[in-house]
Amino acid sequence: MPEIDLYRNVHMGQRARLFALAVGLGGADIAQRGTAADQAERCLAMTQELREHADHEDTFIHRLLRERAPEAADALEAEHVRLDAAFVALDERARALPTRAAEALAEAQHALYLALNEVISAYLAHLYVEETVAMPALWEHASDEELGAVYAAFRASRTQEEALTDLRRMLPALPPPTRTAIVHDVVRAAGEQAGSTLAAVTTTLAPDQRSRLYEDLAVPEAWVLQESEHA
Repeated sequence: MPEIDLYRNVHMGQRARLFALAVGLGGADIAQRGTAADQAERCLAMTQELREHADHEDTFIHRLLRERAPEAADALEAEHVRLDAAFVALDERARALPTRAAEALAEAQHALYLALNEVISAYLAHLYVEETVAMPALWEHASDEELGAVYAAFRASRTQEEALTDLRRMLPALPPPTRTAIVHDVVRAAGEQAGSTLAAVTTTLAPDQRSRLYEDLAVPEAWVLQESEHA
C-alpha cells in the first residue's frame, strides 16, 4: 500500500459500523419501549455522519482531485446523486418509525431495514469508486507532499473531541498492525497525557483488541488505568 491513503482506514470503520447498524436494526425487539425511537435515532445519526464525511472529502480531497483528475471527480459526483436519494428515503422512514401504531411497527421496522440496506448498497459502491478510481488518480497526479498536506489540513480542522470520535469509530475495524501504528503516534504526541489518551482512544475496542494493542505497544494495562485515573 502506498504511504498515504486518504480513504482506506476511515472507510473500513464506516463499513463495519454500517454492517453492525443493519444487523442491530434487523434483530431489534421493536415492541420494547423506546426501541423504535432508539433505532430511528441510530439511522439518522448515521446519515448525518455520512453527509458530514462527504463534506469533508469535498473540502479537503476532491478539490485537488477535480484539479488533477477531473474524470475521476466526475465519477464521484455521479455516485452522489444515488446516495443523496437513498439518504432521504432512509431519513423519512426513520423519522416515521416511532410514530407507527403497535400493530404496524414490525412492518415499519422491516421497511426501515430495507431502506438502510439500500443506503449501504449505494454507499459501498461509492467507497469502491473512491478507493479504486479516485485514490489511484491522486497517487498518479499528486505528490506525496500534496497528499500529506491534505491529510494535515483535515486533522487541523478537527477539535480534540472530534479527533477522538474519529479514532473511536475507526480503530475497531483496522488490523492490529495498522491500529498499533496509529495509536502509537497519537500517544507519543500526547506527552504527559499518554496514559489517559490511550485509555480514551481504546474505549470502543473489544477486550481482545485492547489487550493485543497494549501488548503490541509494550504497555501494561494496569499502567494505562492508573494514568487515566490520575489525569
